[in-house]
Amino acid sequence: MTTYTPLPIPPAALKELRVTDDAGRAVEPYTAREDGVPVDCVGSPLRCCLRGIRAGERVALVSYAPLRRWAAETGARPGAYDEQGPVFLHAEECQGPPDADRYPFDRPGALRTLRRYDRAGRIVGGRLFEIPEDATAGFDAALAEAFADPEVALVHVRAVEYGCFQFEVRRG
Repeated sequence: MTTYTPLPIPPAALKELRVTDDAGRAVEPYTAREDGVPVDCVGSPLRCCLRGIRAGERVALVSYAPLRRWAAETGARPGAYDEQGPVFLHAEECQGPPDADRYPFDRPGALRTLRRYDRAGRIVGGRLFEIPEDATAGFDAALAEAFADPEVALVHVRAVEYGCFQFEVRRG
């Protein structure tokens, strides 16, 4: 079975997002603290390096439009499917994902939506996915199912409880 690669937010986009987010707001970095002051975000997913936030790290919560940025690269025209939402990232440049061989934010029992897009940037399907004990095998099977449709160009993995963008997987 094919193993798919979860993609973080690309470096060029991160550079821009660390100044102004996709909603046009200036970024306001802060230090993550476990006690909730100013924001209890320890453990929240970082989309720059695909791991949880650690206490003491400088982070920012920004608005990100992943499909818009993909469309700019490919010439797609997603129209109304273009959306933006909140994501955490390091306030300064980081090393990126530490382990490309596993899926991030893979807590068994967590619910995800795997939203499928075609080359034009339109939604062509999706499914609810509960992360199993063997998260890698589960993600591999769900992504194989998605990419079995030749129309699917990329898949966005989102958290169900908040709708947050988790990561992207593109057709190989």
